[in-house]
Amino acid sequence: MAATSRRLPQEVVHGSRSRPLVALTFHGAGAPRLAEQVLTTIEREEAHATVLAVGTWLTPSIADRVAGAGHDLGNHTMHHLDISAMNAHDADREIRECAARLHHLTGSIGSWFRPSASAHATPLVRALATRAGYPTCLSYDVDSLDYTDPGAAAITSNILHAVQPGSIVSLHLGHPGTLTALPRVLDGLRRRGLNTVTVSQLLAD
Repeated sequence: MAATSRRLPQEVVHGSRSRPLVALTFHGAGAPRLAEQVLTTIEREEAHATVLAVGTWLTPSIADRVAGAGHDLGNHTMHHLDISAMNAHDADREIRECAARLHHLTGSIGSWFRPSASAHATPLVRALATRAGYPTCLSYDVDSLDYTDPGAAAITSNILHAVQPGSIVSLHLGHPGTLTALPRVLDGLRRRGLNTVTVSQLLAD
């Protein structure tokens, strides 16, 4: 996972609007078989994704599958609790335990941290993430709302109506509607001339 060389802010919502790139980011949880199908669908289109893994969900086989195919793998806390409501000690433990899990399985803590149960990191969480080795927290400017299970058509519409060059899209691996929507989403992005890349690629110089 190649990190960008330029200095980024403590939180990133989207990338450059001047390049035809989009990053699909997935909150990593749910049935491993469904995650495998999502990744296979993306790879058929010669695209890449970013998986922000919940530590308790991440297994050696999933870690190998994600990293081995050239996708980004990052930190989405250990237990996927509301990190914004935690005290400093508990929030720090959530970040560091997931980082340790990632490092144990891949040799890297990953390039990105996304807070659990929140689109944006609080100042406390940003500071803790920086100390744990994640100087940039990852937010998004397009919410697919797939976690509400609105159906594949709604997921597709939510993304394609809001997406722009540089967008970071929030999706979830554990919802069947996401898998059903993906071919139409990828086709819609391609028709707009947008390439689907990892966050590291999106934010690279």
